[in-house]
Amino acid sequence: MRKKKIKGKVVYLELEGGIWGIVDEKGGDWLPINMPFELMKDGLLVEVEAHKVSDFMSGGMWGTPIEISDFQILPS
Repeated sequence: MRKKKIKGKVVYLELEGGIWGIVDEKGGDWLPINMPFELMKDGLLVEVEAHKVSDFMSGGMWGTPIEISDFQILPS
C-alpha cells in the first residue's frame, strides 16, 4: 500500500457515539481507524503518514478510512 502524508486539523464528531477525524488543508475528510491517543485533541494541528484502508466499514459514513503509521504534532 502506498503511504500518503496528510497535514490538517484533528476534529471530534458526534457520530456513532463520537469519532475522531482529520480535516486536511484542502478540506478532505480522513477517518483514522487507529487514531493515536496523543492526537485525540479537537483542533490539534498534525501531519500523519498513513495509507487508505479499503476494507473498513463505518456506520457514520464520514471520511476516507486510513491507518496511521507515523505522526507529528505541529505548532499552532
